[in-house]
Amino acid sequence: MSFVNLHCHSHYSLLDGFGSPRNLVLRAKELGYPAVALTDHGVIHGLIELYKEAKKEGVKPILGVELYVAPRTRFDKESGTDRKPYHLTILAENNTGYKNILKLVTSGFLEGFYYKPRVDEDLLRKHSEGLIALSGCMAGHIPRLILSGNLDAAKKQIETYIDIFGKDNFFLEIQDHPLLENQNLVNEQIREFSQKMKIPMVLTFDSHYPRPEDKEVHDIMLCIQTGAIVSDVDRMRYNGDFSLKDVRELKDAYKDYPDVFKNSVKIADRCNVDFTFGVNLIPSFDTPNGISADDYLAKLTREGLDIRFSNKEIPQNYLDRLSYELKTVAKMGFSTYFLIVSDFVKYAKSKGIVVGPGRGSAAGSILAWCLEITELDPIKYGLFFERFLNPERVSMPDIDIDFADTRRDEVLNYVIEKYGRNNVAQILTFGTMAPRAAIRDVGRALGYPYQEVDKLSKTVPPPVLGKHVPLKESIKDDPALKSVYEKDSRARVLLDFAKKIEGTVRHIGTHACAVVISEKELTEYTALQYGARGEEIVTQFSAKPLEDLGLLKMDFLGLRNLTVIETTCEIVKRTRKVDIDIDTIALDDDLTFKTFQGGDTTGVFQFESPGMKRYLKQLKPTKFDDIIAMGALYRPGPMDWIPTYI
Repeated sequence: MSFVNLHCHSHYSLLDGFGSPRNLVLRAKELGYPAVALTDHGVIHGLIELYKEAKKEGVKPILGVELYVAPRTRFDKESGTDRKPYHLTILAENNTGYKNILKLVTSGFLEGFYYKPRVDEDLLRKHSEGLIALSGCMAGHIPRLILSGNLDAAKKQIETYIDIFGKDNFFLEIQDHPLLENQNLVNEQIREFSQKMKIPMVLTFDSHYPRPEDKEVHDIMLCIQTGAIVSDVDRMRYNGDFSLKDVRELKDAYKDYPDVFKNSVKIADRCNVDFTFGVNLIPSFDTPNGISADDYLAKLTREGLDIRFSNKEIPQNYLDRLSYELKTVAKMGFSTYFLIVSDFVKYAKSKGIVVGPGRGSAAGSILAWCLEITELDPIKYGLFFERFLNPERVSMPDIDIDFADTRRDEVLNYVIEKYGRNNVAQILTFGTMAPRAAIRDVGRALGYPYQEVDKLSKTVPPPVLGKHVPLKESIKDDPALKSVYEKDSRARVLLDFAKKIEGTVRHIGTHACAVVISEKELTEYTALQYGARGEEIVTQFSAKPLEDLGLLKMDFLGLRNLTVIETTCEIVKRTRKVDIDIDTIALDDDLTFKTFQGGDTTGVFQFESPGMKRYLKQLKPTKFDDIIAMGALYRPGPMDWIPTYI
């Protein structure tokens, strides 16, 4: 029996769905589904992930969303049972439909958010092209009207949806959840509407987890979401199986309605959204007199090199290196990228905002040095350009730029004004359950005493160099945790659940520094929403999917150390009448080296950890190269060789 479930949730339906998009794909493939759909609650966080995973596994991806539809208007901010939003299952039939989903979801958050991101029928009409709609689960408008006994209103609502989406693009949705109160009653009435109004039906499962055995884990997550305990009688729970089911077990139950299976495949066949990954969507940059970005970049960098050498004769190796980098950048199509970065760095410096001297692989570019994006001469310090940009491995350049943290927003606002408020946004991040947090959350949901849970969570080994060791590995490799797991049955139950939910998305956040800049409005590529603080607008895709789509990601880092430096220079100027240019200070100052030799580096960026201080005391650096070496060695891998270097 060929079948596609067109109503699926992943862990991006926060604490109401269990399993990643990849888990859904693998389960669908195991069941022999020719396609797999993702319809998370009001968000599109997982759609690119699902698309890539499905393509990898040879399963067709169906991109959708379960919308919240306001009963009256999305601007209505009053509560009450009659104002509770309805659910509506929406699928993208083509790329136009996908873009309309992005616009609907964005409007739901930016215009209609009231507890949930809500759209309304006016928005649905405006953005209905390329969409296929299913009437929804028990929280849908039509099922609710059926349960209220208002069948005339239910019939009228069906006609409204047909008017919005078109007769061929609207399907009545019945769901196989026989243990759910009133589900069979709703299904029977929908079948009657289907027969009388000649509207096709489709069978779905409101899948909130991939496998039947995930039911208990999902129940734990519901308790984490609601603050309930598993043993509570009167709490939110899902009765029955809400997994991706094997429909062969259901053929007898629906033998009188075989079309409900066939229609699922027909709908899936009609849904064809395609992405082109790896393209360059860097926005254009206005150059004077219409000259090309390549030529303008060459002009600016040569002028910058003249300034760096105070208009004296420039060594040939510098000219050769600049020529090589310019050719490479032009060939890779990244000239505009450097012009954009150079522009906002110059703006920051013109406003007296302290900018970092450069960090990471970008410091290896003489091009960046000429544009004053970085302040380090890469040839003097033997830095490699290929570590930053390599023509053999084409990837988007990534320059991390530090600004004084109290004035970072000034630079960001400049970029927003220059490229358009609808074309610039900060990037969303996902907070996932770390091992100790997973244990604490599960312990609360199970009703374990705080002391017991706290003691167990502290048995988990701490992160290694900032990375959490998976619970599965810790239980196997750490003697203390292994002993508890083997000897304490209560702890074993808790740890088994914690292992399963570890890595699950728990909440959203805003990336500390990442900003995306687009030539077109961002809703052509991603949905938008307000960030965790409810102020800044963020993308609904995280950094990786945005990069896959080819969008330009910039890192605007707010660094407290630069604010300290800026304030220090102001104090010195005010009290001693001395102007300090932080970019031209001497790198051979004896007092500075004595500070490093004593390990007195609290507040010195990347040199303030206890381990680094210990090594500095042993090394007793006497030249800048020693400090460079310590910065390079103090990271995973090379750390083992620090004593040898000393």
